[in-house]
Amino acid sequence: MPVIDVQVHPFERNHPGRPWAGPSHGLLSASGEEMVAAMDSVGVDGAVMVSSFSAYRFDPSYALEVYNKYPEKFRVVTPVDASDAGIEDIVARWAVTPGARGIRIILRDNMPHDPDHPGLIEAFNAAAKHNLPVNVLCWGDLDLGTKFVRKFRDTVIVIDHLGMLQPAKPPVPADVWADLPKLLALADCANVRVKISGACTMSHAPFPYDDIWDKVLRIIDAFGLQRCMWGTDWTRTIGMLTYEQGVAPFRLTDRLSADDKAQLMGGTLQKVYKW
Repeated sequence: MPVIDVQVHPFERNHPGRPWAGPSHGLLSASGEEMVAAMDSVGVDGAVMVSSFSAYRFDPSYALEVYNKYPEKFRVVTPVDASDAGIEDIVARWAVTPGARGIRIILRDNMPHDPDHPGLIEAFNAAAKHNLPVNVLCWGDLDLGTKFVRKFRDTVIVIDHLGMLQPAKPPVPADVWADLPKLLALADCANVRVKISGACTMSHAPFPYDDIWDKVLRIIDAFGLQRCMWGTDWTRTIGMLTYEQGVAPFRLTDRLSADDKAQLMGGTLQKVYKW
């Protein structure tokens, strides 16, 4: 079974033709070519590109360029703006875009984040209508994320980054796993899927980050492997580890069987994102 990363963020160098909206996470570029080289070097067969919000906001054009060049390697998830009056049409058009496999809703104070917001209602309902999973960034506020999970039960909702704030640079907070019980409480919601992405950045131990496994296995036990997906969250994690260091702990651990690894590192993703 192929190894597929559930979240990477390719972006090209900042230039006038496609200027960045904000600073990158420590690299001048993580182009499609560079991402493919990194993946090939460690035997990762594919990845879901979540178009970089920090660089491009709601414009997925670069990710789509990368997909068009490497259609066998990538699929694309785009952030969408629920304050856009045409959000329902935006989701509908995205659903028929080659390579498109989901949308992302970012729940932040400067964006719509009320579950009763009309644009968010339209976005979640449109995603359900077009069989697109909604990737929800609610890290640091799983209580808010829970409201969406329970309101939109007909929509497949993928919890980004375990729903927990992850550090971009050392030190790792002592309470980095504090919201784990809130995540586990969502296991009874059949519409939830979990990205076990960026988990290595939550380790208080050196590579290969063995102290993450008690928590990760609690998540897998609660949700089942059929609802959990591994990912590196490259390149946001550059301040903590290399791409290889985000892959190797999951590939080499003896806490999972070979079949379990195959499902966590690609099998479930293929079903959720219809790959």
